[in-house]
Amino acid sequence: MHLGDSDADAAFRTEIREWMADNLTGKFAPLRFRGGPGDEHVFVEERMAWERHLAAAGWTCVGWPAEHGGRGLPINQEVIFHEEYARAGGPGRAGLIGEGLLGPTLIHFASPEQQARFLPGIVAGTEYWCQGYSEPNAGSDLANVSTTARLEGDQWIINGQKVWTSLAQWADWCFVVARTEAGSSRHQGLAYLLVPMDAPGIEVRPIRQITGTAEFNEVFFTDTPTDATNVVGAPGEGWKVAMGTLAFERGVLTLGQQMAFERELGEIIEVARANGAIDRPTIRQQLTDLWIRLRIMRTNAIRTLSVDENAELVREAMIGKLYWANLHQDMGEAAMDVLGADALRIDDRYDAHEPLGALHRLFMFTRSDTIYGGSDQIQRNVIGERALGLPREPR
Repeated sequence: MHLGDSDADAAFRTEIREWMADNLTGKFAPLRFRGGPGDEHVFVEERMAWERHLAAAGWTCVGWPAEHGGRGLPINQEVIFHEEYARAGGPGRAGLIGEGLLGPTLIHFASPEQQARFLPGIVAGTEYWCQGYSEPNAGSDLANVSTTARLEGDQWIINGQKVWTSLAQWADWCFVVARTEAGSSRHQGLAYLLVPMDAPGIEVRPIRQITGTAEFNEVFFTDTPTDATNVVGAPGEGWKVAMGTLAFERGVLTLGQQMAFERELGEIIEVARANGAIDRPTIRQQLTDLWIRLRIMRTNAIRTLSVDENAELVREAMIGKLYWANLHQDMGEAAMDVLGADALRIDDRYDAHEPLGALHRLFMFTRSDTIYGGSDQIQRNVIGERALGLPREPR
């Protein structure tokens, strides 16, 4: 593993940096540093326009193979792209779920016809996706899904409920894990379906959070149809395909989000310098520890964030989510420590549309980091059972 840039990588880094400086201006200038985790509700239409602007310049799906519309970048240059994008203040990607989750899944598991239908819209920034996995009784335990789909003629008819569905109110499509075999349980009898969000019988209900915003939603399916051809893999293979998607979620997709942590730490340090908190030894130690942990996170990402030919993460990458979730949560707590008494009040300049400042948003949203995408307890089980080969937890 080489941590420094080669000459080619340095030139590539400069290319991205200069493009971002030239393009994140004018009508796109207000988007700088906006739309990330806990802030997805802002500038939605504008971020979709930015997605199309990125696409026109060839900056979407940079790691995808060229035959599927990407640049085919090696992983070290994908890291560079995400680092420079975050450093320049690139807004939260409206196409994140399509590019980072569904697209790689389709490239690995879908038919050529499905790839030709769905991949170009992701690359162009013209079709947006959400993820239909979690249910009220199937969160970290995804195998407990009860949403059903039955084949009637040339359509799947879907009934059930999904929850914590990010961006569902703006998405054009949803990939849904549903049970297609009556009487099946756990990992058996599942299918991975592609469902248009404007289909009959879909109801989206936003979930209001402690931040005052509603990035997450409940999605209800009542006799909702989707074409019979919109199943990825064969019926009954849904678990395998869904696990492939999760492997991609734990892979390069996390780089953009994680590289933004460094900017957030910079904001905390800036406030600490402004209000004098930086002079307190305990605060300095706290911020130093976070800086060191960020370096460790980056190094481990470069070392492990790849997916093998079976769409599975390498064993060493399984610590990633557990590590960054707790790091980010500790950053939120550090932000409140730096604010001191000011952490207990809301500034008068904030209103109902913008109820919290950046550091308050950081603290409140990071409460969820150790829960969503698989709770810490589940992550430890995954590490123990799949990475270390320990016995399964008794049920």
